[in-house]
Amino acid sequence: MYITRLIGLVTLIMSSSVFADEPLTFDRALPRGVDFAFPNDKNQQPNVSDFEMLHFAPLSSESGERWAVVTLTNTASGRRILDKKDLIALLADGRRIYPEQLSQSFKPGETLSLSIKFGQSDFPIVAVFSQN
Repeated sequence: MYITRLIGLVTLIMSSSVFADEPLTFDRALPRGVDFAFPNDKNQQPNVSDFEMLHFAPLSSESGERWAVVTLTNTASGRRILDKKDLIALLADGRRIYPEQLSQSFKPGETLSLSIKFGQSDFPIVAVFSQN
């Protein structure tokens, strides 16, 4: 009985540590100019901000972790902080999700690329939006 529990515990720990170290890969790029027209019944939008998104590249793991490398520019003449409500991702099933955590300071006119976690989903990220 003790050995069975020990084996079960070791298996759980090993599978958890492998899961946590699962690699991310870039998703296939969509053709340029593809616009999606999913309904937005909850009217979910990113906050209006001084951040202009230049581009994004979605990443995912086999277990469904959704990330994006996002390049943004602070268009303001002063320092700004990018908050998780300043971006929103559109998933292939039409849902919109905010990043899990995000707080990044930008100098005036600064451009940065950030790796941002959007959580778990069976559906990939098809777009990331900011609103300025």
